[in-house]
Amino acid sequence: MTPTPGSDVAVAAEAAEAAGRALLAVRRVAAGGRALGEAGDAAGQRAVADVLARRRPDDAVLSEEAADDAARLSARRVWIVDPLDGTREYREPGRDDWAVHVALWEDGGLTAAAVALPALDRVLVTDPAPVVPPHGDGPLRIAVSRTRPPAQADAAAAALGAELVPLGSAGWKVAAVLRGEVDAYVHAGGMYQWDSAAPVAVALAAGLTACRLDGSPLRYNGPDLALPDLLVCRPQLTETILTAVSRAR
Repeated sequence: MTPTPGSDVAVAAEAAEAAGRALLAVRRVAAGGRALGEAGDAAGQRAVADVLARRRPDDAVLSEEAADDAARLSARRVWIVDPLDGTREYREPGRDDWAVHVALWEDGGLTAAAVALPALDRVLVTDPAPVVPPHGDGPLRIAVSRTRPPAQADAAAAALGAELVPLGSAGWKVAAVLRGEVDAYVHAGGMYQWDSAAPVAVALAAGLTACRLDGSPLRYNGPDLALPDLLVCRPQLTETILTAVSRAR
């Protein structure tokens, strides 16, 4: 199933797909290392900005790759965008675990979103939301950062008898929960609104828990761009993980 044509979800998907195509094209021809990451960031930003300028020209935009506009704080509709989530992984040959995030915040909440996984030619959207597969055989699995897995994740893993699974971008880790590859994603130690807005919107639409590590709701389009921690998990795991995390803080 695909989003309703002309809907905000369809626009989010169009923008995320356009950025994904641009990123794959750059990855095929650009030199590696920092130059590839910079070229990808720029190409993804151009692609998303072009779609939003054509489809929703009156809306405000908050993007990691563009200057922040304080006018967004009084706007009714704000697109929150990460044109390339997981630049580190994008720069590494053969890695798939990077993503594109496009979310719409409207009148106080996230109302539409798409998370593109360009290396898999797949886009996850809020409507129709993904169907999360049931947990299969074997231990529970918790996605964590490749470079800085938090102590809170160790505490959650101990409480659940779970394995930690290092993965790349935030969007990819949330997608791993949505696709049933892991059962939870625990993050602490630094993140911004664009890192989680679209993945959180899709996760909530799919019936997953998505909140701060203290259990409070995630708030977007605020003046402080930081949202430093995140839990996304199967609902039945929420209480156990939050309790374990609170004891580890």
